[in-house]
Amino acid sequence: MKKRLKAAFLDYATLGPGVDTAPLDELVQVEYYDYSAADEIPLRLQDADIGIVNKARIDAETMQANRQLKLIVLAATGSDNVDVATARARGVAVANIRDYCTPAVVQHVFALILALTRQLNGYQAMVNAGAWQRSNTFALFDYPIRELTGKALGIVGYGTLGRGVADVGRAFGMEVLICTRPGGNGGIYAEPRIPFESLLEQADVLSLHCPLTESNRHLLGKRELASMKSDALLINTARGALIDSAALVAALKRGEIAGAGIDVLAEEPPTDEELLLAADIPNLILTPHIAWSAKESRQRTLDQVAENVKDYLAGGKLRRLA
Repeated sequence: MKKRLKAAFLDYATLGPGVDTAPLDELVQVEYYDYSAADEIPLRLQDADIGIVNKARIDAETMQANRQLKLIVLAATGSDNVDVATARARGVAVANIRDYCTPAVVQHVFALILALTRQLNGYQAMVNAGAWQRSNTFALFDYPIRELTGKALGIVGYGTLGRGVADVGRAFGMEVLICTRPGGNGGIYAEPRIPFESLLEQADVLSLHCPLTESNRHLLGKRELASMKSDALLINTARGALIDSAALVAALKRGEIAGAGIDVLAEEPPTDEELLLAADIPNLILTPHIAWSAKESRQRTLDQVAENVKDYLAGGKLRRLA
């Protein structure tokens, strides 16, 4: 009987509770670790043929210390926590997962948009404070409410998530505007696109769905936020470092934009020094990286990890990065 390969899932707790691991357990012998500190990772991979990580880092030194590694599977799409170039050079296969949380993220984007345009936080606070009970009219009008119909939805990053947001935006009657790659040299696209600078000026709602690179870090800073409409909303469910936090805080306090819905920060979990954690920022909804985290999405994460392992064992190259 062929010996089963061993796997170490180094940060299993990042998948949250209630995930069924049976699809993976049927394939390989898995050791699950809730979290792994950097100095624990080389030792925990010592007997593993397969390393499974979400945010835990597998660098060149770790691979050097664990020459028996055959496969690294990312329980995420982004691969910046794995030295893919070194893995490729060493013949270690690397696979990621894709399109596993699109429904959840799209729904969270519009939860943020609707909460901001319908002023849910402000009106809930008024009801809690007794303002409705004391009112002379049947409705309160303290916070302006706007419809989405006819508004311009600007999208930065038109992959699966960007397209999903665009589809729902059109269902709301929004005009969808897509920009060319910021900082790029144009290109040929299947759909009309406008320059990033024009998108900033035209969008009533700007939603970010692009990966973080060194060229787009702080893509939205003081100058970019100042060029947006004063009644525009900014939504970020992509990567926190796409936005300069200090510039966003200043823009919200000065009323340069009308509001922001932020689900990601540059450092997670954040430290107390994160400026967006301040309690006095107007029209900001900050959620703790939960856009992706519906139970269905988390189960698809595990299922795709298992699919990648199964395909590797069969000699395939499903979702391979190296």
